Amino acid sequence: MTDLEALTIGRVGVDLYPEQSGVGLAQVRTFAKFLGGTATNVAVAAARLGRRSAVLTKVGPDGFGDFVRSALDGFGVSSRYVTTAPNLLTPVVFCELAPPTDPPLLFYRAPIAPDLTITEDEVPWEVVDSVPLLWVTGTGVSAEPGSSTQRAILRRRARRGYTVLDLDYRPMFWPDVDTARAEIGWMLDHVNVVVGNRTEVQVAVGTADPHAAADRLLARGVRFAVIKRGADGVLVADDSERWTVPPCPVEVVCGLGAGDGFGGALIHGLLSDWDPQRIATYANAAGALVASRLACADAMPTEAEIEELLCG
Repeated sequence: MTDLEALTIGRVGVDLYPEQSGVGLAQVRTFAKFLGGTATNVAVAAARLGRRSAVLTKVGPDGFGDFVRSALDGFGVSSRYVTTAPNLLTPVVFCELAPPTDPPLLFYRAPIAPDLTITEDEVPWEVVDSVPLLWVTGTGVSAEPGSSTQRAILRRRARRGYTVLDLDYRPMFWPDVDTARAEIGWMLDHVNVVVGNRTEVQVAVGTADPHAAADRLLARGVRFAVIKRGADGVLVADDSERWTVPPCPVEVVCGLGAGDGFGGALIHGLLSDWDPQRIATYANAAGALVASRLACADAMPTEAEIEELLCG
């Protein structure tokens, strides 16, 4: 995989979506199975846009782990760096589709998710050194040994190329906000692109105000800050300028994978050397398309679909 363009690291799982809408999990009769997990979905989204991507993660020695590998290969994402945790289970996530804009999630990742047990001897260090874009997440430092491994990766990477942090704050993975801020905050000094929503930047830098958060991120050496503001659009900032990109209005079916679709398009834009405003506009459209569909990985849009929405 010496021709890899993007390596994402972190969460993987099997998403189970209700096939009956408008009811709680207690009333659901059947579920549909999809590939999920933030880092995994982002790799799929980038592959949909023609990028050669792989994900570094772990699964259990079970049928769901086999499904993850085959699904990745089917989406054109290399499963070469998906290893197996012998005594753990591949994570499963149940989604409740009400409300559709922010559906509740029920994670089965006990006693620990395999993707949080990645050790340094499972890291493809030659890829970390050479891949044009490396993508890590806030969740990746929420437990050991994954936290130490991700720190080692970022030290080794030394902000080369595009080193992207998806803040990916999930309260259920942390004992408290202060712990999350300390762990995620450490990574800010070792990446050059940061993407997150207002809640996530508040955890990372102590303010939900997009412009103030952008100032604090740039002061830490981040070259490009992307702050998603929901219905208020997206703020993008570098050390010389900042832009606000308006939202793309769509009818929301399921908002879960929108941020991951945004992330895959962000990867595509960065690797294409587009200007920040174009990147954010394109990524915003990609995220909107995913929000208008059910599922995450399966919902990632193509270039033609994004361009059609932008032109429309």
